[in-house]
Amino acid sequence: MLYEIVFHGRGGQGAVTAANILVQAAIYENLHGQGFPFFGAERRGAPVTAYARLSDKPILRHSAIREADVVVVLDDGLLELGEVKKTRIKKGGAIVVNTNMSSIERSWLNAEGAVHAYVVDATKIAVKHGLVLAGWPLVNTPILGALSRAIRIISMQSIEKALIDYFGEKVGKKNAEAALEAYKETTYLGEVI
Repeated sequence: MLYEIVFHGRGGQGAVTAANILVQAAIYENLHGQGFPFFGAERRGAPVTAYARLSDKPILRHSAIREADVVVVLDDGLLELGEVKKTRIKKGGAIVVNTNMSSIERSWLNAEGAVHAYVVDATKIAVKHGLVLAGWPLVNTPILGALSRAIRIISMQSIEKALIDYFGEKVGKKNAEAALEAYKETTYLGEVI
């Protein structure tokens, strides 16, 4: 089993951190993981892409992911901008979006076939838990809870442990609480055909 996951976000939202924390959580599940970023002209608010691979075997690929099993969108504005179309979603794959919208348009996606769509208002959850830095809600940790719910490969327990290990006890617990709330509030919209 090899899962390839692409995070689309904006600079300052924590897409790269999310990919790295996901990999750490995978290691707790005795899986192999690989996480790395792709940056263009970096500035706060600019589109950012981060990649994660999870596998039950050593991962020998070290290239960017062009065709993903799962696409995670930290800012729903990137859907309409066309940023998410840069990644093709494999047939039967999934998309997890930080949004308060109740539907995902097919025209926003680049997919082989039907895609399972999940949404959660990670921004609301981040603000509720005080996960804001320089006025920007840090949606990366709540979105990990939604991702755990959507793909069910990495347990919430491993996500929580990785968050506490990464951020330390106090800040990690706050992030873990936000991730757990997002896990519970994630909504499956069905297939986008």
